[in-house]
Formats: sequence, C-alpha cells, structure tokens
Amino acid sequence: MIESLLVANRGEIARRIIRTAKRLGIRAIAVYSEADADLPFVAEADEAVLIGPPNPAQSYRNAEAILAAAKSTGAQAIHPGYGFLSENAEFARTVESSGLIWVGPDADAITAMGDKINARNLMAAAGVPVAPGTTNPAADLDAAVTAAAEIGYPVMVKAAAGGGGMGMGVAVDEAALRTEYDKVRAFAERMFGDGSVLIERYFPRVRHVEVQILGLADGRVVALGERECSVQRRNQKLVEESPSPAVSPELRSRLLAAAVRAGEAVSYRNAGTVECLLDPETNEFFFLEMNTRLQVEHPVTEYVYGVDLVEEQLRVASGLAPTFDPDALAPSGHAIELRINAEDPKRFLPGPGVVRTWVEPTGEGVRVDSGYTEGNTVTPFYDSLLAKLIIGGATRDEVLERARAAVAAFQIEGPKNNVPFFAELLTNEEFLSGAYDTGIVSRMR
Repeated sequence: MIESLLVANRGEIARRIIRTAKRLGIRAIAVYSEADADLPFVAEADEAVLIGPPNPAQSYRNAEAILAAAKSTGAQAIHPGYGFLSENAEFARTVESSGLIWVGPDADAITAMGDKINARNLMAAAGVPVAPGTTNPAADLDAAVTAAAEIGYPVMVKAAAGGGGMGMGVAVDEAALRTEYDKVRAFAERMFGDGSVLIERYFPRVRHVEVQILGLADGRVVALGERECSVQRRNQKLVEESPSPAVSPELRSRLLAAAVRAGEAVSYRNAGTVECLLDPETNEFFFLEMNTRLQVEHPVTEYVYGVDLVEEQLRVASGLAPTFDPDALAPSGHAIELRINAEDPKRFLPGPGVVRTWVEPTGEGVRVDSGYTEGNTVTPFYDSLLAKLIIGGATRDEVLERARAAVAAFQIEGPKNNVPFFAELLTNEEFLSGAYDTGIVSRMR
C-alpha cells in the first residue's frame, strides 16, 4: 500500500481523502492556498504546504508548485480529487514521469475521454449507445447549421473539451443555434483553450443517470451501480441518489454492461463515471460523457455498495486487489446526497461570507462531508460547495424521512446557502414520486 499521499485539492474532498488515508495508516499531506489556511482539511492533514495565493491558477492548478510540495515532503503518490488538475492528462503524465504514483486513470485514458467528440466515437465503436450528433467538431457556424438540420431540433451545443455542465447551450431553431454556437465557442476557448463544438440531439424531458465504474489492478472493469442525478440547476447537479428510482433491474443490467464496455474500450484503471441520458418514455439511454476521476456524488455509491471508493482507488494505484468480491457486487438499501452550496436558494447565485454558525445534523444513516466549520470564510475564488449531506437507509421512503429531519437540523448562518431549497424539494410531489427529470428545478422556480 502507498505510504504517503499528497492531496492536490481543497475543501470537503481533500478532507474526505485525508480521512481515509489516515484510517489506512498513510501519511496525508495537504496543499493549500493563502485563502484556505484556516480550513479544516489543512489542520487535519499530517503535514500541509502553502502553495500560493487564492487564484487557482497560482495554487491548485499550479502543477509546478504541487510537484515541488510532493518532493519537499517526500510524498509517494498524488490524489487529485475532482476539479482542478484531476482530468489534466499532462499533469498525470508529469506526476508519473517524476517517479510518483498517480491515483487515477492513466493519461491516455484521460486524453481519450476528455474530448467529447472523440469519446462519443470511441463509445459508438464499443457498442455503447450514443445520441444522434456530430462525429467531428462543427468547423464553423455553417457546418453547425447543416448538422442541426440533419439531427433535428432542438439540439444541444456543447464544448468538446468541456465538463461539469459547463460550455453547453440549447437551440430550438436556427436563429437560436447561431447565437448559442458563438456563445459556446467563445466560452470554450476562454475556459478550456479549445473552441471545438459538437452538436447533439437535445431531449427536452430526460433523466441524467450515471454508472460508477472501477478499473481494477488486474485489468478487469467492474460497475458499482447507478446514480440518479436529474435534480440540476444550470446543467449542474444538486441532488444524487442510488439506486435510481427510474431504473428497473433489466435496464440496470443494460446500463452497467454498457458502462463496463466503455471502461474496457480505453483499458480503464481506477475510479471513473460513465454518464448517460435516459429517455423515461422509451427507457433508451445514450452515452453523455465519461468523468475520469472520483465524482462529487461518490458517497451514495459507498453507502449502497458498502465500499470506501477512496480506499479502492488507493488499492488500485498500489497494485492491490479490491476489498470486495468483484463477482458478487449487489446494492443494498438506498442513499441520497444533497449538495449544500453557498448560494441563495431561489436564483442559486453565489453568496460567500464568514460562517457565523455551523451545526451539522446527526442521526441514523446521516453523513456530512464538509469543507467548512464555524469561523471559516467562504471566499469567491472557488466552487460554492460547502458540504455534502448524505442520507442512507433501507428504503427510499426511509431515506426521504431522514433527509427531511437532517435538513431541518442543518444550521448555517453567514454565507447564503441552499438548505431552504432542499426543504422545499423534499416535500415536492414530483420528487417524492421518483418520476422526475432534469427540468424539475425549473418547474419549481
């Protein structure tokens, strides 16, 4: 097993990785920016290194500073968490060429799945269903218009190099496409350094379902069930649950088999997620993208499958067998995750500030993965995620009941937060029925 681990991230995910590392007797090393010096993850690490000012480009995305920290502390491995450098193939390659262990898929897999068009084509070749769309980037606006006419409106305009719900727009006709194409292309160039755009069929009523995969050290790829991620704002997730209330045993079998084929197509190792769109009327699903890293919502899978996915990541990176029997994977119970963000609960606009009160809920089946505590300052430099409230139980109804009590008990004062939104959602008939789709938040607003 790895003996020392540098966590190249911050907040709740850094804290969560450090927790598992310390449980396994691994020396946990944190890196932090000047803005994060007082956050819990820094204090909880065995060692912590200041790597730069608040701007992520000068700290958490500063590969040189992170590698220097690894060298100075004698770290054996680097875990990137999610976001920042986690899906940066060049960084992964540099980590390994520096003689360190990269806790994640290899650079070739990151590269193969990082370009959405390349990923779509790879998946189609592997027999994974893909939505109607372009097989090459739309070279210019005229090419986009031609492609959309062939696919049929409405269409999704997507940054080929994007991710996390960013760099996407919907066009219902040619006029809208002309606007969205320019907007997405400019955004993609600015954010990802790559203005390539793809055009796909857009499904107005659709569910977002994803499959957790794990590429084992022996070369096998296994699937640890699916997660429902359809409660979203601005194409970004707010709630995840497992199992999905929309997925029957027959559909689950098809979904998981397709996700395993997706991983095998790129000789995948370590944790990853195959994201799909599900048409609730036909039960057809289509490959959306593959996230070559640990997902924010991994705790719901941990509850339902009884595994610690960070431990499994570390075991794969160490060349060790998993803690579970790959041939006997089966879900048990139900779990829901609520993303507690520093944003107002109506328009979901960021609301940083000093945390004056922070009281986490407790109780049977309740887990809180938090990045902050009382007295900390939520700054505008990073993602608005404050904590993840995870609730597990034997049935979905039991989980919903526990979730309502946990949300009522979660007290946060200072920064704006979306806890009141979850109180509303957990009494919403559409959500309670399980028959919801990605439009549920807009219908609530």
